[in-house]
Amino acid sequence: MMDRLSAHYWLNEKTYAAASSDAVITRRREALERFEAMGFPTKRDEEWKYTSIKGLLKPAYKLVSPFASEDSDEQVEFKDIKQYMVNDIDCYKVVFINGCYSSWLSETTHQGFDVCTVGSAWKKYPEIVDAHFAKLSSQGGALSQLNTALAWDGLYVRVPKGVIVDKPIQVLYFTTGSQPTFISTRSLIILESGAHAEVIERHQSITKEGIWVNAVDEVFMDDNSSLHWVKLQHDRDSASLTQHSIIEQGRDSRATFHTISTDGKLIRNNLDFRLTGTGAEANMYGLTLANGKQLIDHHTRVDHLAAHCLSRENYKGIYDGKSHGVFNGKIMVHQDAQKTQAFQNNDSLLLSDKARIDTKPQLEIFADDVACSHGCTVGQLDEEALFYMRSRGIEEETARAMLMVGFASDAIEGIQHPSLRAKLSRLIGLKLGLNMEFSV
Repeated sequence: MMDRLSAHYWLNEKTYAAASSDAVITRRREALERFEAMGFPTKRDEEWKYTSIKGLLKPAYKLVSPFASEDSDEQVEFKDIKQYMVNDIDCYKVVFINGCYSSWLSETTHQGFDVCTVGSAWKKYPEIVDAHFAKLSSQGGALSQLNTALAWDGLYVRVPKGVIVDKPIQVLYFTTGSQPTFISTRSLIILESGAHAEVIERHQSITKEGIWVNAVDEVFMDDNSSLHWVKLQHDRDSASLTQHSIIEQGRDSRATFHTISTDGKLIRNNLDFRLTGTGAEANMYGLTLANGKQLIDHHTRVDHLAAHCLSRENYKGIYDGKSHGVFNGKIMVHQDAQKTQAFQNNDSLLLSDKARIDTKPQLEIFADDVACSHGCTVGQLDEEALFYMRSRGIEEETARAMLMVGFASDAIEGIQHPSLRAKLSRLIGLKLGLNMEFSV
């Protein structure tokens, strides 16, 4: 597969070159060289110790051209995708079908700020995109390097100084077709000083064929900016997602990410935060609901590089069947990051004897005036609490639902929109096979 991917790059390089600068082409070539030198990650790599992608490498994937228009054979109608959208919140919408922008399903804007695609931004604002492309991802692993070499399109947001985007931005990546498909998506978010934006993201397969989406997001947050990002990962059991999001934060900026992972064959989330400005704040909340043979892997890293910064991580997981969860969270407090506050927690429930979780919280401190903590728990539902609720006349199914929703609610309670929280509450009930008539 590696040879096919390398050939795919060289096949398209002239088109890449026509649409971007020589410097970007150099970055793409260097990224491809790094990918070829690294090879696909294996369980021998420390960062992939618990996660194997061998199964992802077997299909003979269709490699979608980054410059192809929407294939008429694979067009979708609104009725086919409506159920996957957040329809009760007024949003800007940026929709992709098999990695290609769908203008007729999207609602973008350039009025006071930019909500569009990286591909169109490269045409409208080449200097801006060239200056930011691969600036943060150059130190990433093999899959990030592969994405840098191949990816062309994805969500583009640029918000000028002091501007607040008036409604959320919903980005949806749909995949369809009659054969296994490999797709690379690339997002670029630039928030200038005092800017604010909110993103709701979903990757969704509408085919039974095997899908592998390899995504990278680069986020640049200037002083006093803020970003709220909700990742909804509720896909078919034939779809896999590997995603690396890198966020660089300036002084007094605030980033909050909610990652809700409930369905899909294999999900690997990498979240990297670089707190470079004094007083920056990063918040990460994750919820995993896994069953069957799902593998859901969360890797987080927070680099505290400046003083008086704050980071919070709270990840919850409920695992049933033969599912496998991974949490690897690393906090690095660098020498100049005095007065750091960093808190990390990972709690997991195992509902089956064959379900498992590998958890590895890590904390490295090179400053002497900090307040930091990390921890993890792995257990089962509280039988005493369940017995108490049953003794008060609550049916077992409802009692179990209440306990599990109570356990999971931390991950979604900070989501700003009540209707989205209610939608996720119903999703929790559906995933757990419970009749939930209450909401979080």
